[in-house]
Amino acid sequence: MKKALVTLFALFSLSVSAQTTVVNRVAEPVEWVNPLMGTDSKHSLSNGNTYPAIALPWGMNFWTPQTGKMGDGWAYMYSADKIRGFKQTHQPSPWMNDYGQFAIMPVTGKLRFNEDDRASWFSHKAEVVKPYYYSVYLADHDVTTEMAPTERAVSFRFTFPKTDSAYVVIDALDKGSYVKIVPQENKIIGYTTKNSGGVPDNFKNYFVIQFDRPFASTNVWNGNGLQGNKLELQADHTGAVVGFKTSKGEQVTARIASSFISHEQATLNLNEIGNDNFDTVKEKGKQIWNKELGKVAAEGGTVEQMQTFYSCLYRSLLFPRKFYELDSNGKVVHYSPYNGKVLPGYMFTDTGFWDTFRALFPFLNLMYPTVSAQIQEGLANTFKEGGWLPEWASPGYRNVMVGNNSASVVADAYLKGMRGYDINTLYKAVLKGAEKEGPLTAVGRAGADYYTKLGYVPYDVNINENAARTLEYAYDDFAIYQLAKALKRPKKEVKLFAQRALNYRHLYDPATGLMRGKNKDGSFQAPFNPFKWGDAFTEGNSWHYTWSVFHDVQGLIELMGGNQKFVAKLDSVFSLPPVYDESYYGSVIHEIREMQIANMGQYAHGNQPIQHMIYLYNYAGEPWKAQHWVRETMNRMYLPTPDGYCGDEDNGQTSAWYVFSALGFYPVTPATDQYVLGAPLFKKVTLQLESGKQLVINAPGNSAEKKYISSMQLNGKPYPKNWLSHSELLKGAVLDFDMSAKPNLERGTKPDAFPYSLSREK
Repeated sequence: MKKALVTLFALFSLSVSAQTTVVNRVAEPVEWVNPLMGTDSKHSLSNGNTYPAIALPWGMNFWTPQTGKMGDGWAYMYSADKIRGFKQTHQPSPWMNDYGQFAIMPVTGKLRFNEDDRASWFSHKAEVVKPYYYSVYLADHDVTTEMAPTERAVSFRFTFPKTDSAYVVIDALDKGSYVKIVPQENKIIGYTTKNSGGVPDNFKNYFVIQFDRPFASTNVWNGNGLQGNKLELQADHTGAVVGFKTSKGEQVTARIASSFISHEQATLNLNEIGNDNFDTVKEKGKQIWNKELGKVAAEGGTVEQMQTFYSCLYRSLLFPRKFYELDSNGKVVHYSPYNGKVLPGYMFTDTGFWDTFRALFPFLNLMYPTVSAQIQEGLANTFKEGGWLPEWASPGYRNVMVGNNSASVVADAYLKGMRGYDINTLYKAVLKGAEKEGPLTAVGRAGADYYTKLGYVPYDVNINENAARTLEYAYDDFAIYQLAKALKRPKKEVKLFAQRALNYRHLYDPATGLMRGKNKDGSFQAPFNPFKWGDAFTEGNSWHYTWSVFHDVQGLIELMGGNQKFVAKLDSVFSLPPVYDESYYGSVIHEIREMQIANMGQYAHGNQPIQHMIYLYNYAGEPWKAQHWVRETMNRMYLPTPDGYCGDEDNGQTSAWYVFSALGFYPVTPATDQYVLGAPLFKKVTLQLESGKQLVINAPGNSAEKKYISSMQLNGKPYPKNWLSHSELLKGAVLDFDMSAKPNLERGTKPDAFPYSLSREK
């Protein structure tokens, strides 16, 4: 107990009141992360739909314990009680599934290699889960397995009992794989081709596994059984088993690396570990996480708030993943998931812009601009190699979701100062994506001709989710307009996109005060049920998508009849019952169920379309309502527990919402210079900007009761606005908030305090 207390106080300092424990200082933020947050999920109800990603920030390879069957997108479920293996994974979400995966598993006693036979009971009580380290006791084999990752490699340590039948199984999985045992080098090489789409025909993930001792026995196997005395096998489903004779507590280590380029490159990638022992790899990973997480230093929150904050920050630094490697000369190269060639330059993947354009990419632009610039170079390479920008990449083009939100990702990065890449190529790519339909409906713009001619995608022309597409295209046109201005494009071109950014107006129905699908002849869809999910909208209903006018909230206010009616409409989202019409899907999809059970009316925070809505009170003169609902959402919808999210986490977006909201502001409109105010969660946060400057956010009076902004100062001067300037914050700034238990009904009520809207441009 004494040792535990010493460890606890080494990690943070506390002040204790009668009601709450307040964490004053965090020394090692990674120790506050719970990678199991969101893992208590299933197909019908998502509490995050995450898996414990044992990885480094933006790592090319993640590792995870595998409880699900081979090919199951739910690779790790908190409710499971058996582990089938430890899998290298590149899975961005269970709905997208995985690619380039293979597994390793220790067993003892009878030689068992298929996933059901080798599976072992385990308990969360005998499991340690950190971003940089994982350990679990496998009860059926009396083996403790540990792993510690680098970006492209991992170190495993197996602690065996006394036995002459200790084995390590390698499963290269089905759909085409290869293994070769090299006994004289204590090594196994192989490749896996298993994927769920988005790859060229020559796709392979090559791996090399280096053990620290000779093998006592060797076997290769396929789906039908062991293959005699062979050392090499290529088949639909292959694997290998190597045996050891061990004394009690004896440890066997394995260093593993992989490559999308070749076995030779995989061996180069193994140099990330080099001669480091397991504990050194573990410690280096811990230091890397502390460095990146430590750039946002929170103080003065409860234990639960600190755990939630740093768990969300961890999730915000996983995707998009690095899909590039360093060759023998140290040059950046990548296997292209778009044309199958090995080419120079950066490449990133595994993100869906429909989710992440909203907050995840703006957060990277603020706090990790070097990584952001590399991502932009990778996008330019994607266009050169595939002819289009991706909207969902995993690892190549995937045909899911709507919108053309690559325009926002490109524009926001450039407008917020990212440089050092080919912006002209990216602008060319953005224009192509805005004007043409792509080879997939999720690439370019489905319904582009209709949208260009009519100003909207019609409801009655067999293009699904047409209203959602129209609203997102209009915002994307705004992002292009902003980028075109910055690049000093011809005035006619700039004006065109400014005009098209107003296309959202075509779908506003004054009779209902909501957005509504519109037919080709100009009539609105009928019948119309604003609670109907899908159909004209994407994973939501009209109550969710009506607010998707990120760039011109003032224009939406005017359509609704002014500030008072607009605020009443916002209020209605929370006061309406959580009724729904699921008929478009034929069943209740998990996103619907998550809204229904949240007890927040029609506010569906578990999915992305409405996540910005709370902040819109700032545009209509009642910012205290944003402050109230932001805190309510953070308190009620997020917990640092396996059921800690209220829907799919989605590649950092839902986490980035929490991170921004805890800071006290949010990027409602990417591709502008502004963040819209909510209210800070902590008593103090210090952001260490990449330039060396600091952004300090002080709210010493903050508490569960004092969640409203009474007044604030920027650099020592009174600050009356409902927004903050990105460019000003980058200069280094101090924000001082005076918090109150009662809302200030005077602050931020006048139009000169309101955030940017296109309609207010002079």
